[in-house]
Amino acid sequence: MATENASPLRDDDPAARQRLASLKEFRSAGRGPWSEVSDGDWNDWRWQLRNRVTSLEQLERFLPSMTASERAGARLAKSKLAMAVPPYYFSLIDPDDEHCPVRRQVIPRMEETTTAAWEMSDPCGEDSHSPVPGLVHRYPDRVLFLVTDRCAAYCRYCTRSRLVSNASGYDFHPEFDRQIEYVATHPEIRDVLLSGGDALLLSDEKLEYLLSRLRAIPHIEFLRIGSRIPLFLPQRITPALCSMLKRFHPLFLSVHSNHPRELTTEAREGLERLADAGIPLGNQSVLLRHVNDDVVTMMALNQKLLMCRVRPYYLYQCDLIAGSAHLRTSVRKGLEIMEGLRGHTTGYAVPQYVIDAPGGGGKVPVNPDYVLQRNRDRVVIRNFEGRVFEYPEADDGTPLVPKPTSIEEAQLV
Repeated sequence: MATENASPLRDDDPAARQRLASLKEFRSAGRGPWSEVSDGDWNDWRWQLRNRVTSLEQLERFLPSMTASERAGARLAKSKLAMAVPPYYFSLIDPDDEHCPVRRQVIPRMEETTTAAWEMSDPCGEDSHSPVPGLVHRYPDRVLFLVTDRCAAYCRYCTRSRLVSNASGYDFHPEFDRQIEYVATHPEIRDVLLSGGDALLLSDEKLEYLLSRLRAIPHIEFLRIGSRIPLFLPQRITPALCSMLKRFHPLFLSVHSNHPRELTTEAREGLERLADAGIPLGNQSVLLRHVNDDVVTMMALNQKLLMCRVRPYYLYQCDLIAGSAHLRTSVRKGLEIMEGLRGHTTGYAVPQYVIDAPGGGGKVPVNPDYVLQRNRDRVVIRNFEGRVFEYPEADDGTPLVPKPTSIEEAQLV
């Protein structure tokens, strides 16, 4: 049972409140080692892609505090999951802090080469639910439509590290015609999620072509795109892209931010352009060790997302991807964070904590134990403060109905 007044931000903890306030500030990314780059180049998303940090030599130049683990990880990265970081996102890294939460997400470490017996190359069982190449049909009414194996940057905990960047030789080639044909011939499918890799790395023209063909299928009710581009590469969120996307409503966009530092003024402006185009925005975070595994950081992230007009949607327990143990934290820690959010901030800032069941079991919601007991005539519950309450309910789960009153009894009242 929670203790009374279990808030992580007690009035007698000014340090936590000061840290929360600091994390919620919006700052421009700056340019770091690229201070001489022109505005035209810096704001061109294609320039950002062409100039990504992809080699050990660049890391040694831009990160003077590189650790032995990072150096070894960078040497080996191309055999597992490529390293690539756009200058914009790289400029968010603290070059003097090896524990920088941005740095931990995208800079390889030697620990990636160590695999535990329970880790998997395909932890969500996507390949076993793939009726045609590039399509995953795991849930009854929706499909995952993979469009590319490329990302603007490569997260070191990536669930699809077997596929993205082709570093491991997966040799992924989407077959759009076969994927679309499958969707068109399965009327139970009403929801298509474009992902990869990152769907927003496609040109406007190619993305428009795919969306047009999917929207032409009568039983498709809405479309979704999953992307880290608004955080990795906000320069890509152009007015032209937003104008094109709004033609395919209802269309939703799931973004992926893990730390408040990623929500710069540039990211906020890109997200606002998407919201102004009428696109509902939700965020999916992954719980990561020494990145966001404390209540203050997660609260700041979710509150800051709302300021960017993004609804925190899911908090994922890190999948059992091979080589990710150094980035995983415990389910107990995740529940502790959820306990510190519920009741202590607006409900809009509280995502659903889920575990993607290993091997392809799908998303399983995980919540703190607010139901303490079920008795014959009541449910015993507690609130966010740890106070206990009773809710009347029959033991078969139906609402309690009062005993009928006879006419004689009613006349005596």
